[in-house]
Amino acid sequence: EKAKLLRSQPAQIVEPKGLLYVQQREFAVTTPKDGSVSILGSDDATTCHIVVLRHTGSGATCLTHCDGSDTEAEVSLIMSSVKSFSNPSGCGRLEVHLVGGFNDDRQLSQKLTNQLLRAFDLQPEDVHLVTFCVTELNDREEQDIHFPIIYGIAVNVKTAEIFPATFPEKGPDEDLRSAHVLTGAPLTNIYDAKTEQLRIGPYFWGPFPHVDFWLEQDDTQILQNLSTSPLAEPPHFVSHIRATLTFLKEHPFPSRSLFPDRKPRIYRKNEEGLWEQVCSDKI
Repeated sequence: EKAKLLRSQPAQIVEPKGLLYVQQREFAVTTPKDGSVSILGSDDATTCHIVVLRHTGSGATCLTHCDGSDTEAEVSLIMSSVKSFSNPSGCGRLEVHLVGGFNDDRQLSQKLTNQLLRAFDLQPEDVHLVTFCVTELNDREEQDIHFPIIYGIAVNVKTAEIFPATFPEKGPDEDLRSAHVLTGAPLTNIYDAKTEQLRIGPYFWGPFPHVDFWLEQDDTQILQNLSTSPLAEPPHFVSHIRATLTFLKEHPFPSRSLFPDRKPRIYRKNEEGLWEQVCSDKI
């Protein structure tokens, strides 16, 4: 019933003001007390799942975008991040919302759904499954081709409302963060709720293999080889991958070009509610 209700809502466009956008293999956790961030969100999930974990007592809310790379470790990580904001003796319970995936040919969505359910089941704490809108419950068919119904969701940290969403603005440092994922990064926490700062990096990788070869390929080749579900990708998938590959080509050694001082790039919300980089000497 809950999945049906969620699927029936049109996707809302979430503007950058007060938003913290979470990319694949990233997570962020905050509480209703946060003066900078009121919405956590992520989209472009095809076989991936977006997970929202919330403690009803403290209101601490975590959103992550899982792709099945190391699900058990990722669930442990988001569990401890939410618990770090919650008083163990206080009232309230842990609630989880799972959204994303569809009936894809390779059954990657189903595999990830199973991994997530198992990982939450293995937690010593009770976790209550509140929203389950994944795989076959998030699937639509058009001329024998399957697609996800919901590609992205947002959670309002203050009200706990969860809704389908799209995000015109996915920054800051969108290409840098995507490059981090494409080079095989583990799940990374990008936000410090205590200081209300978004922290990107420092990230390190070596030259991306065959980057020139991939950049020379046409759209079809990129879609077929670099997507888990070529037929169901959103229209901007290829341009996004090209931008990320170009970024990797321009920065084969991020320790020299991007993080020479080994410090993260730090952003805070300004008066308008938009991210603004903070000079590292001010931290």
